[in-house]
Amino acid sequence: MVTTATPDTATPDTATRILDVAEELVQTRGLNAMSYADVSARVGITNASLHYHFPAKADLAVGLVDRYSGRFFAALDEIERTRPDVADRLRAYVDIYGAVLARGRMCLCGMLASDFETLPAAVQKRVSEFFERSYTWLEHVIDRGVAEGRLPAPASSRATAEALVAGLEGAMLVSRPAAGTERFAAIADALLAAVGVPARV
Repeated sequence: MVTTATPDTATPDTATRILDVAEELVQTRGLNAMSYADVSARVGITNASLHYHFPAKADLAVGLVDRYSGRFFAALDEIERTRPDVADRLRAYVDIYGAVLARGRMCLCGMLASDFETLPAAVQKRVSEFFERSYTWLEHVIDRGVAEGRLPAPASSRATAEALVAGLEGAMLVSRPAAGTERFAAIADALLAAVGVPARV
């Protein structure tokens, strides 16, 4: 039975459920292929309730990126706290992408980037910031690895960071037609090897 929430009865939990459903749809279909009707039907609310929480699709997309980025960079903070070894940090970074693919999904910001020209300006800004922060984090890890003698010095740590992110996003994309994550894992291992990270023991 479909529950019809109204602005008067809507709760923060409703907003969370909206974000959960919308995130899955964007990660599997893309933002342009997701409609408010899709989300409201899955959540079990009316379109009016959905618009109460997120008046426009741009508002929903901003909420999605903000929440996804928050989780992503909290995971990177955890990696820094718990993995002092540079190679382990880079492997853990790759594992974030692998875990998303294992759920049958793509990186949220990667999916949004594929529709970048059609995104509202506020969403474009957040997607760009997501990738910029990713590049910066990886660049610092690579520089530390070089300083410690754990990684070979690249021509440009920034370019290496960007190539790693691009490679992982592409690995997710070409792995979608294949069952499982084996193709992604093989490509990810090759990307790490190119940076100088030895294979997992």
